[in-house]
Order: sequence, then structure tokens, then C-alpha cells
Amino acid sequence: MIDLDKITNDVKASSKNIKKRIILCAGTGCVANGALKVYDTFMKTAANMKIDVCIEFKKEESTSLMLSKSGCQGFCQMGPLVALMPDNILYTKVKVEDVKEILEKSIIGNEIIDRLCYTEDKKIFKGPEEIPFYKRQHRFVIKKCGFIGAEDIEEYISLGGYSGAKKACLEMSAEEICKTMIDSGLRGRGGGGFPTGRKWDLTRIQPEPKKYVICNGDEGDPGAFMDRSVLEGNPHSVIEGMIIAAKAIGADEGYVYVRTEYHLAVERMKSAIKKATEYGILGEKLFGSDHNFILHVMEGAGAFVCGEETALIASIEGKRGMPKPKPPFPAQSGLRGKPTVINNVETLATVPLIIKDGADKFKSVGVATSTGTKTFALTGHVKNTGLIEVPFGSTLRQIIFDIAGGVTNDKGEVEEGAFKAVQIGGPSGGCLTKEHLDLPLDFDSLRTVGAMVGSGGLVVMNQTTCMVSVAKFFMQFTQNESCGKCVLCREGTRQMLLMLEDITEGRATPETIPLLEKLAHTVRIGSLCGLGKTAPNPVLSTLKYFRHEYDAHVKEKKCPAGSCTSLVNITIDPDKCIGCTVCAMKCPVKAIKGDKKQKHVIEQSLCVKCGVCIDACKFKAIKRG
Repeated sequence: MIDLDKITNDVKASSKNIKKRIILCAGTGCVANGALKVYDTFMKTAANMKIDVCIEFKKEESTSLMLSKSGCQGFCQMGPLVALMPDNILYTKVKVEDVKEILEKSIIGNEIIDRLCYTEDKKIFKGPEEIPFYKRQHRFVIKKCGFIGAEDIEEYISLGGYSGAKKACLEMSAEEICKTMIDSGLRGRGGGGFPTGRKWDLTRIQPEPKKYVICNGDEGDPGAFMDRSVLEGNPHSVIEGMIIAAKAIGADEGYVYVRTEYHLAVERMKSAIKKATEYGILGEKLFGSDHNFILHVMEGAGAFVCGEETALIASIEGKRGMPKPKPPFPAQSGLRGKPTVINNVETLATVPLIIKDGADKFKSVGVATSTGTKTFALTGHVKNTGLIEVPFGSTLRQIIFDIAGGVTNDKGEVEEGAFKAVQIGGPSGGCLTKEHLDLPLDFDSLRTVGAMVGSGGLVVMNQTTCMVSVAKFFMQFTQNESCGKCVLCREGTRQMLLMLEDITEGRATPETIPLLEKLAHTVRIGSLCGLGKTAPNPVLSTLKYFRHEYDAHVKEKKCPAGSCTSLVNITIDPDKCIGCTVCAMKCPVKAIKGDKKQKHVIEQSLCVKCGVCIDACKFKAIKRG
């Protein structure tokens, strides 16, 4: 039987022998920016400099430096990120060329390299406790993701890991676990917001002896990477949550369903399951109890519809991922016809913290009907993109202007008044406007304005964004991803997409907009599964808050944002044109006419609106209008 206390004491003893520690962010974003090359360079350079380096805790050895690879540290805009402990220094945009200087000045010389620190308004910030991006968050679930070894089970244990699972297995009955989760108010973080404890209890009372737990890691929303980051950075928290869920419902087998595109998440989850099995945390008689539990990793093929729980179950069973009518619900008849609990990654990673510290502490954060915190993937026209975590009840204003640092213009500069809208909840969510900046973000308040928390994607848009094009983008995604089972989703989304294309390309008539709105409501009411029912949300929310843009496209044949090329003419200002002919030479379709040193004009019937001439003109004489 595993001794968690012994492992904790061993890690703490060995950590005393380590003078310095470098923690390199090895989440997908930083890896894409060359983090692994930086890691290899640290290893080679340290060896050349005769610096003793270890990559794991060893009680018997004294080492001057430990080098670790963590999961996502959140500040994706500034990656690759390197944290130096115990000084709590964070270096940003670290390159291979910076490695030797870091070792010489910061590891050996105890100096801070100012040029590698985050700077804002000419102020240098030493570490996360000072940087506004981190300082204004409440990092609860993802706190360990960026600052422990992603695949180090012993470090996870030393920080209290698996103590919640041990408590659940040895000290709590299934009823007590479910009651604790109900009392905590935890609601599913995957989009629906169904109370987690109630879902577990409904499954617990089923008489079937065979039951399953499934982790839904099929994160398919464009721009969303919250679940991926947890799987990459702290996979053991998900395993521990699944052990507790299994004890609560009486399951002895589980599946972690991850889309195969998440290579790093799949690799680290498989490694974590293997380690947990070797340590006796998974398998038979967990922690000396009579509870058995084994885990498998199932790689999904990347179908968005497999985020819907009945489609996900079909995929695990080897069938085409298509939703089924409910009831029966998975709690009654799920995987292989057996009672099944399905929770998403963030929900399961939250569970051990609740069991370990109690329901009261958890629900002290957030609001009454939406307790705790929520992670968001923050992208779009903001100064700082990345992975954030805030308490429910926080406002868009706090997230966009305090944490993200403000909205940027088309030149990437923060500009007052640049904010236009934010899409929340991905293809299933909706657009919110300036009037919603102070709306508390929680499950219920968002529903009142036609949006939803969803899985947690936040895409911020500035004034140059065409909202009709935004709706068309999400409708294109939804239409491509429709499983095709029900006519309203399969054909309804297709017809909605065709109407949106007509609007953005100047073919729409006055009847198009009311017909689009009527069809959107029909698809929402009549589709079989939740994904089909929420597919029209981006269209309906943009029609509600930006109908004037739709009207401008149809009635005036004009795109107010100037981004729909079919509705925008490129013209030459005769007062600025000097007849240099550069634009004419660059034009791929020879649409620009005029002799040298004479005013030029664009023949609109030939112009394809590619914008090459705009980039070529040094005198800023050509513009869209």
C-alpha cells in the first residue's frame, strides 16, 4: 500500500538539497515557440559550465540546480516562460541565446535580468505576485499546472495530491461524497452547468453492479484550451478526481476521452496513469480499501459533436459519434448500457480540492448559484492572451481591462474605445457588448442575455470586426461539425450559413434577415442534442445586439467594419496620388489604370479587393471605403 506521508517527507527532504530550480513552461503554446529547445540548451549549457543538474527529486543527493518542465503557466502571450525558484522570478520570451546569461547571472550570480522580466508602462515586474495578469486572478484549479513537474507524481503527492482520494476511499461513504459535492455547489464546467453532486447521486442509486466514470477531454471549441492545459500540466489532479467520482458512484473502471490532436495531453495522461498504477494508486484495493479502479485513455478523432455525452459514449464503444435522445440519461444507461458519470476535465480537477479542504471553503468563492472559480482561454484583440482563472461573479471589464491589459487596435496597440464585443462560450455561446462589461459572469446571469459560460472560451473583438462575419465563422464551424443525424441541425445550419454568405457578399434581400432569424429559432427548438440547440446562439445574439450591421449589409450593401471585401470598394485619393505606377505594377488583375505621373483610378469591375495596392502605396493614397 502506498505511503503518501513517506513520499511527502522524502520530497521535502530532497528539496532542501536543491539550491535553485528552473521551471520551464512546456505547455503546447510555449512548446510551439521553442521551449523544448530552450530546455535542451539549459541541460547542455549547465553541463558545459560544470553545474550539477537534476531533473527529479533525489533524497540522497545535494544538487545546485533542478530543471523541470511544467504545464502551461498561463501567460501565453509572453512565452516561452521560465520561472526561477525560490526567488519567484519569471522571465518572458526566453530564447536559446538567453540561457547562458540566465545561468551565469541569475543562477550563479543571483542577479535579475531586467530585459527578460515582464514590462508594462515602463515598469519592470519581477514575478507572478507582481504581474497584473497573475495578480488579479484567483488561480485555484490551475495553480499547480505551471509550477510543478507536469509528470512528477511524487511532487504532486508532496503538495497534498491524492490525499483527497485517500480520504474518500478510507473515511467517506459514497453518500457522504455525493453530499459533500452537492453542498459545495460545484456545477459542471463543460458548458451545461448541471450540479456535479446531483449527477453523481443519480448514478450512485442505480442498482447495476457495473458502472463507469468518463472524463470528457474532447475540447473542440475554437480558441479553447483550458482542459488541454490541465491535462498537460496536472494530469494527476484529473486522475484523483476520477478516483473520487468512482468511489462515489461505485464504479471500478473509467475512461479519459481526449481528442487525438492533443498529442502532449494524451502523452502526459498516459504517463500519469502508468505512474499511478505503478505506485498502487490505481488498481485493486486503493489505499487499503475495498475499492478497485482502473483507467484507460481513449483518443477521439476530433469530432466536435463528441463533446456531447451520448455521442462521446458511442465513440468509446467504437460507433460513429452521434447523439441519442434522452432519456435514458447516461446516469441510467450510459457506456455499454451501464450507469455512467461523465464530467469534463476542469470539473474533475476541482473535486480533490473540495474533498480535501471541505465544501464550505470552496463555496466561499464565487456567487451563490455558481460557486468557485472558472478558467477561461482568453484570446483575440487583447494585450495579453492566455489561460486565466477568476471567481464566478467577476465581470468582463475586470477580465478584459485589468487582467488582459486592454483591447488592441489593428496595429496591436492598446486603444481606449477599441472594444466592440466578446464571444463567450464558443460556437454554443453568444456575443456580449459594452453594455455587458459589468455583468457578473455566472451560469444564470449569462443565460439572461442569450449567452452561456460554455467550456470557457473568451474571444475579444475590436471595432474592426464585422459581427456578421463572426456569426458566419461560427456557423461555418457548426455546419461542418454537425453529425447530420437530425434534419434541423444538418440542413438548418447549412441554410443559415448560405444566408449569412448572401449577406456578407451583397446578395441578400430585405427578406433574408427575418428568414434567418426565424430559422435560427426553429433550429434551436427542434434539434436533437445540445450542440444543435445552441448552434444558432452566435447568430441570434449578434442579431439582437448588432442588427444595425446586418441592416447595413443588406439595405446599404455596406460593411460598417470594412472587412467584407465584397461590400467594400478600394479607391485611390486623387489628391494623394502622384502617379508613381507602383500600385499598377503590383495589381494581380491589372485593375489600376493611369499613365505615369498621372492620377490613377481603379476599375471596380476588375478589382478583386485583395489589398495588395494598399500595402504597396507609400503615400497612403489607396484605401478601403
